[in-house]
Amino acid sequence: MLRLGRREFAAHEPVIMAIVNRTPDSFYDRGATFGDEPALARVEQAVAEGAAIIDVGGVKAGPGDEVSAAEEARRTVGFVAEVRRRFPDVVISVDTWRHEVGEAVCEAGADLLNDAWGGVDPKLAEVAARYGVGLVCTHAGGAEPRTRPHRVTYEDVVADILQVTLGLAERAVGLGVPRESVLIDPGHDFGKNTRHSLEATRRLGEMVETGWPVLVSLSNKDFVGETLDRPVKERLIGTLATTAVSAWLGAQVYRVHEVAETRQVLDMVAAIAGHREPTVARRGLA
Repeated sequence: MLRLGRREFAAHEPVIMAIVNRTPDSFYDRGATFGDEPALARVEQAVAEGAAIIDVGGVKAGPGDEVSAAEEARRTVGFVAEVRRRFPDVVISVDTWRHEVGEAVCEAGADLLNDAWGGVDPKLAEVAARYGVGLVCTHAGGAEPRTRPHRVTYEDVVADILQVTLGLAERAVGLGVPRESVLIDPGHDFGKNTRHSLEATRRLGEMVETGWPVLVSLSNKDFVGETLDRPVKERLIGTLATTAVSAWLGAQVYRVHEVAETRQVLDMVAAIAGHREPTVARRGLA
């Protein structure tokens, strides 16, 4: 059982985490949800389309203008509070690596800290423990926040992913983070080249077998773009294909831009796997 905020999710229940970027320079939407009202409209749409988690980010993942902790908090804290007011049952996640920001958003009502840079600030897990919120433990290959990989090598990328994420997860639980609220993430593209991310996807079942719920952040990423030689706005089909494979292999949480399309893919895979009944089943019965 995965427990986040007020919500509980069964072992085979796929969960959508919708991305809401509070940045003027995000790689995908180029600042479309930087303003409060467009961002709140995005939340409303995502929830209506089937997202159970809203992931709020105040700093672009890639290189760009410096964003201080104070500015990151300015972009996220008030927004988290307003989302909590308007959508009391939605799970609110904040994508941050800084403990200062984690503290502020937890005070505002966040349920989950999405540490996409793999514990670079060890105090973030301490914040999660203190507030009793969830934590995403990600493999980033030791990369510094907002840097791109350059000639990264691994003897066995999945072995490294497992060692790092399981270590972060056990540390979090040891600090007091609820075990049922900890997720592990292979960190596609983070500290990895395209072949590394493809292998992490192919062997995702090894992460699932650990028993920790697995989160994947696949949406429109560079490994999809390079595999198919497609620009950012033409990566949806590749993303959905990767989503279907990840769902079949047992990943549970999917961080995405396109919620409605992802919902259909996850529902179809769940039905094929026998975890979900068809919505309608009239064929051959009339």
